[in-house]
Amino acid sequence: MKSIDRTNLARRFRTTSQLIQCLLAICAFGSVTVSTASAAPAIVTDTGPLKGIETPTTNQYLGIPYAVPPVGDLRWMPPVPHGKWHGVFQANQFGNVCVQPGGGGTIGSEDCLTLNIYTPSGKKNQNKHHGLPVMVWIHGGALVTGGGAVYDSTRLVEQGGVVVVTINYRLGFLGFFAHPAIDAEGHLNGNYGFMDQQLALQWVQRNISAFGGDPSRVTIFGESAGGQSVYSNLASPTAAGLFSRAIAESGTYDQFQDYWDPVTIVLLAQAETFGTPFVSGGTAIAASVGCSSGSPGQMAACLRGVLASTIIEQEPTLVFPFIDGTILTQTLSKAFALGEFNRVPVITGTNHDEYRLFVPNGLMTEADYEAAVDALWGGFGAGFPPLIFDVLYPLINYPTVPPYTNPSPGIALGASGTDGVFACPEHNAALLLSKFVPTYAYEFNDENAPFLFQPFFNFPFGAYHTAELQYLFDGDFFGFGIAPLSPAQEQLSEAMISYWTTFAANGDPNSSGQPLWSPYSSATDQFQSLIPPMPMVEPGFSFDSEHLCSSFWSAF
Repeated sequence: MKSIDRTNLARRFRTTSQLIQCLLAICAFGSVTVSTASAAPAIVTDTGPLKGIETPTTNQYLGIPYAVPPVGDLRWMPPVPHGKWHGVFQANQFGNVCVQPGGGGTIGSEDCLTLNIYTPSGKKNQNKHHGLPVMVWIHGGALVTGGGAVYDSTRLVEQGGVVVVTINYRLGFLGFFAHPAIDAEGHLNGNYGFMDQQLALQWVQRNISAFGGDPSRVTIFGESAGGQSVYSNLASPTAAGLFSRAIAESGTYDQFQDYWDPVTIVLLAQAETFGTPFVSGGTAIAASVGCSSGSPGQMAACLRGVLASTIIEQEPTLVFPFIDGTILTQTLSKAFALGEFNRVPVITGTNHDEYRLFVPNGLMTEADYEAAVDALWGGFGAGFPPLIFDVLYPLINYPTVPPYTNPSPGIALGASGTDGVFACPEHNAALLLSKFVPTYAYEFNDENAPFLFQPFFNFPFGAYHTAELQYLFDGDFFGFGIAPLSPAQEQLSEAMISYWTTFAANGDPNSSGQPLWSPYSSATDQFQSLIPPMPMVEPGFSFDSEHLCSSFWSAF
């Protein structure tokens, strides 16, 4: 089992991600509505005064620029803090989303580095002695799509008594790009999206007390690529001191297993040139947009002159960060294993049926199943797919459940994808982190979570990737409409919000009103099962009985 054709594995898996298109990405950008409301109290920041809007329960300050627009000569440069504006900034509408694929083409703008702040209104925001806990949301979308605006934080603010900040950061090849001509300019390079995240966190440190927040109690949290960003900021030396707790939701998809690190997190020099089957080489990207010759200065100028939409057209469905030597100095797996990370309390978790979202249409024949397994896992060698569909995940183990007509192959594929891509890497992350910091591990287990996407297929998606978002936020994340939560699901939502916001306040999710959530320990191997109506403790051996972690995936 130790001998793996890693190049073929990466090539095969990339083909699968292209087939399903949405692997870890927010495929359709949801609608955003700002309700008509009165003006919120004026706030004075270090870049000038601003006014937002006031709803019955929150003050909202929207579209605040934290950096100079990274356009023209500032493309692929570290973000520059925004200077003072003239007059009072009207923070009453969201800023642009960052450039990304959407609507059959390209949407957004390079002028996008803004953040949004939600605070309790009225007496709830009056705390003269200690500021409120602050939660900074880093959106998901495969580092290719998404934006902070669609995550309405009203419930977190109302129920949890926290200040919530949602941010935009550069995406795709505009946010994660390495090229010899650009990197020779003498500035930080490669991971511009992470630089943006950290500049936004610096802005929060300087200014959040003016909004009633406590800069000594800042929690970063995010889902999917946002969860990966949380892990990356934990491992980043340049993020030290910018946050005091971290919550990563479904962010382990390209880390914490030996078969991921060599092909997804690469050295900058490798990313500049030939890349990997996962990570596109910068010189090849430059050639694809007509910038393959000339002096380094000429090539850099050529690249900065290309239309953003032309660059976006060259992107795969997901991109990966690089080990650039400054923002990231080593793989996340190594950083966590050695304890060389920002040691703060962590909540880390995944969803029970993550990969079912990526099963094409949710409907498959037996032949489709075998072909999909071969595409997903064939890189382990010719004998590996038969091991998956004949021994480890045979269709006989996944009978059809009424009223669904033919879910069995899709559920089987979802099981191997969930286990190998999400669940077992997540289990390893908890094992690594818990050696050094208080770590609270969870699995989201609502098998009947409302489906956030359209059309609705005759397929049980279960606790799919992104399903937990609607239990924490309001908003139509993907623009398809959302079914209301049932009473039992509302109860779970209240428990999750309590856990998340209590953790933001104290570094411990426990309070008198919710079931006890003990820190993860390898000795007990227990995690919190987030299942309606109330969370409960589950033994970690389910990661073996249900996800085949110790018995198979983590044995490589």
